[in-house]
Amino acid sequence: MVTLTINGNEHDLDAEPDMPLLWAIRDLVGLTGTKFGCGMAQCGACTVLMDGAPVRSCQTAIGDVGTAKITTIEGLSGKVATTVQAVWADLDVPQCGYCQSGQIMSATDLLTSNPKPTDDDIDAAMTGNLCRCATYHRIRAGIHEAAKRLEA
Repeated sequence: MVTLTINGNEHDLDAEPDMPLLWAIRDLVGLTGTKFGCGMAQCGACTVLMDGAPVRSCQTAIGDVGTAKITTIEGLSGKVATTVQAVWADLDVPQCGYCQSGQIMSATDLLTSNPKPTDDDIDAAMTGNLCRCATYHRIRAGIHEAAKRLEA
């Protein structure tokens, strides 16, 4: 039995400690916004926040989570997160949308720690979040727009 705090709720999971967090979130808790992409922590589709920091849930074992608080796209809240999500919709950032929960999680983390990111800051923070539709220019524009709205 493993207990995880996901989006503010405790979940007692009957699972082995080596189970990837991604599958616990999706299959045992039923939150499907976090996506499976590559399974090797290289695409970012499975990004969640663990105690506020982005992690790749496909390669994070639930036994390694401990007492950390996990936030998925479904539990993302606060001014930065809602601004990022609003900008994503306003600017039509996603194309197919598959990678976007991971993109939003990483963008929210970036703007929380760096409210005025440069292009280089954005590139560094978003490295490892791949978009098969190549909407990187819209993602960067979305992060800059979110930063502007948050500054106002």
